[in-house]
Order: sequence, then structure tokens, then C-alpha cells
Amino acid sequence: MAEQDLFGAPKPAPMNKAEVKKPSAAVPTGESAYTAASIEVLEGLEPVRRRPGMYIGGTDETGLHHLFAEVLDNAMDEAVAGHATRIEVAMDEEGFLSVTDNGRGIPVDPHPKFPKKSALEVIMTTLHAGGKFDSGAYQTSGGLHGVGVSVVNALAERLEVEVARAQTLYRQIFSRGVPLGGLETVGRAPNRRGTKVRFKADPDIFREKSTFSPARIFKMARAKAYLFGGVEIRWKCAESLLDPNGKTPPEAVFHFPGGLKDYLAADIEGKALVAEQFFTGRVEKPERHGSLEWAVAWLAEDDGSIHSYCNTIPTPDGGTHESGLRLALLRGLKDHADRIGQGKRASAVTAEDLMAGCAAMVSVFIREPEFQGQNKSRLMSVEASRIVENAMRDAFDHWLAGSPAQAKALVDWAIERAEERLRRRAEKDVARKSATRKLRLPGKLADCSNNSAQGSELFIVEGDSAGGSAKQARDRANQAVLPLRGKILNVASSSREKMAANQQIGDLIQALGVGTGSHYRAEELRYDKVIIMTDADVDGAHIASLLITFFYRQMPKLIEQGHLYLAAPPLYKLSQGAKVAYARDDFHRDELLKKEFSGRGKVEISRFKGLGEMLPAQLKETTMAPGSRTLLRVGIVEEDREETAESVERLMGTKPEARFAFLQERAAFAAAADLVDL
Repeated sequence: MAEQDLFGAPKPAPMNKAEVKKPSAAVPTGESAYTAASIEVLEGLEPVRRRPGMYIGGTDETGLHHLFAEVLDNAMDEAVAGHATRIEVAMDEEGFLSVTDNGRGIPVDPHPKFPKKSALEVIMTTLHAGGKFDSGAYQTSGGLHGVGVSVVNALAERLEVEVARAQTLYRQIFSRGVPLGGLETVGRAPNRRGTKVRFKADPDIFREKSTFSPARIFKMARAKAYLFGGVEIRWKCAESLLDPNGKTPPEAVFHFPGGLKDYLAADIEGKALVAEQFFTGRVEKPERHGSLEWAVAWLAEDDGSIHSYCNTIPTPDGGTHESGLRLALLRGLKDHADRIGQGKRASAVTAEDLMAGCAAMVSVFIREPEFQGQNKSRLMSVEASRIVENAMRDAFDHWLAGSPAQAKALVDWAIERAEERLRRRAEKDVARKSATRKLRLPGKLADCSNNSAQGSELFIVEGDSAGGSAKQARDRANQAVLPLRGKILNVASSSREKMAANQQIGDLIQALGVGTGSHYRAEELRYDKVIIMTDADVDGAHIASLLITFFYRQMPKLIEQGHLYLAAPPLYKLSQGAKVAYARDDFHRDELLKKEFSGRGKVEISRFKGLGEMLPAQLKETTMAPGSRTLLRVGIVEEDREETAESVERLMGTKPEARFAFLQERAAFAAAADLVDL
């Protein structure tokens, strides 16, 4: 029986030694050849020169200036660690850029693993070599991959390093990452310490532009000084390199003890703020890490932005520290809104609403941060979110509680942003529906036959009874009637969700066809006159006030452009024989009795309980017919605009105590009015 393998198949017969073939040593030829000779091994800094984009993001102007950022970051790490107090940045006429610090200086003694090379040469010519892998050398630092300055060396046409240590000056020169000689001892330097790196970018790599921009280098250096108040950065540039029409000075000194607060103030100078005071703070060693600093302001009319940093490294793509900032601000604002009775309205506020106009700067120093990519554009350290949120949350609560007026302004502003966002979303839904099917007008709207807004009128009336009378009394050609059921929502004290769910407001917006808020479209108004026609009593006046508040808050341009009116229906009918007159109120009634009616016969006085009890002919004659009616146009006096806003907020807003105070102030007036009626 034939021998079988583990799977039950017959084993092949063994081959003779003569039949065993050795691999051919022949090398295939042609384009498809792929052998061991095809495998390249890049040594030293050659990978950087082959693929510079992997290390600096690209060879454009941004990548070029990233070289400066890498060198400056090393100097800043010395300052943050407490070993340097001064950094000098200089540009000379030869096109060289130099960064000098008065820190400890790069070590120059032989490296233990490479005894024939100094530590300086190893650092400059070897990827992933540096003093920041071990936290004993630097508690917090921006360069953690050990590739920064070696990448600069690889992409520099010429790079010179000078190190002053132990009162001795050393120098070594490189070209495109290759040493042009060994480390040389220049001589005694009793009054000098630290490191100087002077370099020129390689035009073979940066072919579009290989010269640094003085204006950009100036701004980058100044920004670094804001991030650490304990360092002084000195700027110097050859005047021949400067734009004569530019604002970059040939020399400057940057030192900002105020840190990010000074930075933010300079960045948003001249812009209107929601709250005049900045929310700023600094915490040392949060959760045993380095430190945290922030400065936040809210812009009233401009879009905001967040500038974030980790260990002085800019993180333009944000990251976990920005997430912590957003969470702290949003949760703190909502908690404060709850404390002041605005929690329900603020429930709709999202981080998007709060941060849209927020100008914020946050700088965190943490040990061994994790970045996305070598250019460190995004912080990925998970613990950074917790560190920032926990540290800022308590501080924000105290800031809000300590400035009640500013806190209220901020809460109101955030709520308005949320309501505006919801309004835009609702109008987008309406637009989407109208694209697929024609929107129907509100069911109770009795529209006019005139298709043009010119000459058309919309009467907004209270209830179906008044609506029935008005529909019979109207001129169908140009007068439309929209009955509303009872009192509409007070929009000054209601959330956007309530407004969106209110059928009467929805019908009104739909009937007018213009949208609300910043999306008001004047050219799409369906009627030339919008006339509020309510009963001539207290309830009618209240309904009219609610409607005017709606238009003032949601469609102010309707008022400003002169489209809103109040009808003046009569409260009394006076008749004496064949003579009939109508009075708007008690005062008008008494005036008519004295002037229009003689004392020869009894004057019959009847009071209308409402528009619904008037005959259509009476309603038409007194209130709706253009030739005999009285209309009051609603307007805003320009010089009283602020006072008007305060009055609307006081009488219709969310604070009942303000209305109570208003009534108390006018108690005597109300009592006198009652006596007159008696």
C-alpha cells in the first residue's frame, strides 16, 4: 500500500539526488526584472532628501518655513526647561537664517554608541537621535521624534552649528546633511553659553522658493514669545531683505509676561466683544503635567478661531486639547444658564453655536505628547482632553459667577446663535419641500385674487368669528384674511423649539413667504400691507402686542420698510335717529357726544364685544375700507432704537420681575385711569 501524508493523499516518490535542482543563479533581464539588486537601502539622511514631504509636509513655502520652526522649537524647549532666557533670530544678506539661545548647548563629547563621533554630529546626522526620548532631560518638549534638526540639516545647502559649553566654543559645518569636517574647537568663550544654528535652505529641494520670508519669520518668532512669558526673543534682519512698504522692522525685542492674554488682545484688537472681559487663566502642573494656559473672548460681529499649542508647537489642525476646551466652555455655559433660569432655552446650544464667534488660544505643556505626523499639526494625546476640561471647567464657572452681566450677555448670545441655526435648518427643510412639491398656504387663509404684492393687504384677525366677519367685509381682489386662534406665543421669552412647533407662527410665516431673521427676503413679501386687526379691548391690545413683538424680533425689516400696520376698529356705536358714529375708545366716545350729537334726543350707545359681533358692513365701513378706515403704521424711531429694544425686553422678555417693576412705577397712572372710568 502506498504511503500517505497527513491528509490521506499518497506521498510522492522521493527524487534521486541527480534529479534535485539547485536555484539558478541566472539574473532575469528586461523591464520586469526584480531581484535583490532592486532593493535600495537608504542610509543616514538620504531618506529625508528623497522624500522631504514625509518630514516637513512638502517643499512649498510652508515646508520651507517649517525648517525654521524645527530649529526654533529646540531653542524654546531649552527656555521652557528653565535653561535659557534669551533667543536670537537673525537673517543676513547672504540668505542665512540663524537661531541662537543661551541654554546648555548641544553636548559635544563622544557618543557612547559611536565613540568616533561627537554627540553633536550624531544629533545632526542621525534620524531619531536626541535628548527628548528620556523625560529626565526635558520634562516637556516640542520635539519628541528626534528628527527635527537632522531633517533641517539634510535639507540645508549649508548648515553651521556653534556650541558654547564650559567656556569653550565649538563649531561644525555640514552640507546637505554631510559633515564637511569634524568638530573643531574654536577657542575660549568665557562669556558665552548655548547653541547657534545658522543655515540656508537647499535650492535643489525647494525649487519654487528657497529664501525665507522676513515677514513670516518675524510673525513666527513673535508668536513663540507669547507662548512662554519667561523668554525674550530678539529679532534682527538685514534691511536689504525687507520690503520697504512692509511693516516688518529690522530689529525688535519680544517679551510678553501676559502670555496668551496679550496675544489674544493683539489678535482681536478693535473688534466688538459680547463680553468685554477675557476669560483667561493659567494652571501649573495639572494632573502632574507641565502647565496649561488659555485666553478666550467672544466676538459680537466676527467669526472666531482657535489657536492651539502643545509644548509651544502650533497645532493648526486642533486635537484633543481643543476638544477639552470646547467641552469645558459648553458644559460650563449650560450649567450657568440653569442657575439663572435659562436652562430650557440654552438646552439647544451646541459647541458649534458657542465656538462660532469664539476667539480662543490654549497652550498646554504635557509630557511625551503624541502628534499626528512629523509636522505635528494635530495633538492626539487622549489625556490632553481631560486635563484641559478639568482645569478650565472650575475656572469658567467662577468667571461666569463673578461677572453676572457679562455672563448673561454671553448666554443670550449663545441662545440667539442656536435659534438662528435651527431657523436656518427649518428654512432649508421648507426649501427642500418646495423643490419637490408646491407648498400649500395655511388652510384658514382667505387669500386675495391679486397675485402681485403691490396693493395687496393681509388682515391678521383674532379667532374664527372675527375671521368670518372680515372675510365677508373684505375686498376679495386685494384683501386677504388670516384668522389666528387666541393669543400667539410670546417669542421674546420662548425657545426656538417652541416657535418651530407653534402652528400659528408657522402659518403666519408661511402666509407672508419672506422667512425670518437674517434669512428675511423682502422681495418675496406677498403683501404690501400687513394689518393687525384685533378687538378694541385689553385682550385685543395684548394680542396686538404679541404680534408686534413677533415681527420686531423675527422680521424687523418688515417694520423698518413700513409694511406693518394696526387697524383701529371702533369700541362703541353711537346713534341718534338717523345719525350714526363710531368711537374708538372712551375718550373718543365722550368727545363725539359733546361735538357731534345734540341734546334733543336720546343717544343710543352700544359697545362692541368684539369684531366677530360687528356686521360685515359695519366692519368694512369702520375698519377695512380704504376710504373710511384709520390705519396706524408701526415704526421704529432711529434715535430711540436702543430704548425700544430695552422696552421690548423689559415688557416681553424672560424676567417677570422687570414687568412687575414697570407696573409698580405706573400704579398711580393706572389708578387715575380707573377713577376716570368711574
